[in-house]
Amino acid sequence: MTIPAAANAQDEDGRPAWQLVIHGGAGVIERSRLTPEQDAAIRAALDQALEAGSAILASGGSALDAVEAAVRVLEDAPHFNAGRGSVFTYQGTIEMDASIMDGSNRAAGAVTGVTATRNPIRLARAVMENSPHVFLSREGADQYSIEQGLPQEPPEYFQTAERRRQLEELRSRPSAEHFDVHLKYGTVGAVALDRQGHVAAATSTGGLTGKRWGRIGDSPIIGAGTYADDRACAVSATGAGEYFIRAGVAHEICARMRMGGQAPQEAADAVMAEVQALGGTGGVIVVTPRGDGVYSFNTPGMYRGQASPSGRSVAIYGDEPAQ
Repeated sequence: MTIPAAANAQDEDGRPAWQLVIHGGAGVIERSRLTPEQDAAIRAALDQALEAGSAILASGGSALDAVEAAVRVLEDAPHFNAGRGSVFTYQGTIEMDASIMDGSNRAAGAVTGVTATRNPIRLARAVMENSPHVFLSREGADQYSIEQGLPQEPPEYFQTAERRRQLEELRSRPSAEHFDVHLKYGTVGAVALDRQGHVAAATSTGGLTGKRWGRIGDSPIIGAGTYADDRACAVSATGAGEYFIRAGVAHEICARMRMGGQAPQEAADAVMAEVQALGGTGGVIVVTPRGDGVYSFNTPGMYRGQASPSGRSVAIYGDEPAQ
């Protein structure tokens, strides 16, 4: 399913237009699976994330600050599989991943297996800006988070009754897989263009319900789930991470645009077609330094939203435009 975001616009001063596109996951998201109350709550959370990022971009702030702010809102909402509301591992624990990238200099930070940081995206940025490394994992990432003074929460903060129900449902199956491919992918992400012409991307997730053995998906992997390069675009992905890793989705989209001359929608659609050919499902959001903002997904729905000087819009189902 391909639904372009609304066209961007120049502001009244003629400075580079800003653009923000977000997602809250893709998968089997259909009207029959959401109550009216759930639908309204999810749309409100998406709009709140757009509002947070837009306020930064509209005032001349950086794309990096905007994507972090938008993702933090989604991490704090229990409706998405990131931060509060993360899914359970098979053992009944929470393990969160996140990554962030600055397109102006291709600086990046990522963490995996985080257990107590309230906002894993803040920790990913701290790794990028305050450490000599790009990627920290598990106990080391938790330790670094504490050393950086980031807010920590007890396990109960991240756990919701719905996520517990999903885990118990999976465990009850005689031949339960180590993850449930039929559940929606609740990864959250944001990509943005600021008035200075720079792009940035951020992605955060709790992984897959019932994951085992320290499994790591694409979300914290630079080039798979997240990538940003001012020479091409910024990308955040959501879906069956194993396939997105194999296809190098985020970097592949940027490479097709930078070196192959493909348009943003063409590149995104082509790479998502590759993912589907491999057997994977999910979606991506893309923003370019020219102000293009697009979605591409091959699932029934994707929680998504877009903001620019023209306004804000959100959508959930595959057959509705973001409006």
